[in-house]
Amino acid sequence: MGKYTTLSEAINDLTKKGFTYNFNMKEDCIECAENQYQLQPKEFNIDKKHRFQEMSDVDNESVLYAISSKEGGLKGLLVNAYGIYADYRSFKLVQKLNRPNR
Repeated sequence: MGKYTTLSEAINDLTKKGFTYNFNMKEDCIECAENQYQLQPKEFNIDKKHRFQEMSDVDNESVLYAISSKEGGLKGLLVNAYGIYADYRSFKLVQKLNRPNR
């Protein structure tokens, strides 16, 4: 998987590669909005992580996570702000999302 120059380019390519669900962060888990399936940090893997920064606004940074569930076969994407604007809910979720790609 190559390096992406924009968030939309990465989302489009990863969606073509099977990461079709959209994940949102909840208090202590991530949730797949399409089917209201919730995954605890121990129940998913972060397959890829990409960071992006808007050239016109250096404070506007985001990170895209390509996530797969260990059971259930869900593959999807989670977009979050990066840095001081990041939305982190629980310590275990923060640990999982900040772990290096495997």
